[in-house]
Amino acid sequence: MDMIQIGDAAGFEKLVQNSEKPVLVDFWATWCGPCRMVAPVIEDLAGEHTEVQFAKLDVDQVPDIALRFNVAAIPTVVLFKAGKEVQRFVGVQPRSVYEQALKAL
Repeated sequence: MDMIQIGDAAGFEKLVQNSEKPVLVDFWATWCGPCRMVAPVIEDLAGEHTEVQFAKLDVDQVPDIALRFNVAAIPTVVLFKAGKEVQRFVGVQPRSVYEQALKAL
């Protein structure tokens, strides 16, 4: 499945609140080295888990959403279901951690 780039608060609301699927959002920034380590893992998972919508949100481009969800460190990956946060991962995590969370849905 394609990774959606969230470019504004309205796009975030539309994706997370209106999605019939769970949504995994990768909060990142272009200058963040650890974010570049996590990105290929998330992209691989997006290709394998069509039951989940995957998205990226650049915290420098959409800071109001990052503040709203108390994203204090990046990378932060948040899993939403029915518009509500169900799980959060801060920092670089092994692929197995994300896979386990996705399977638990």
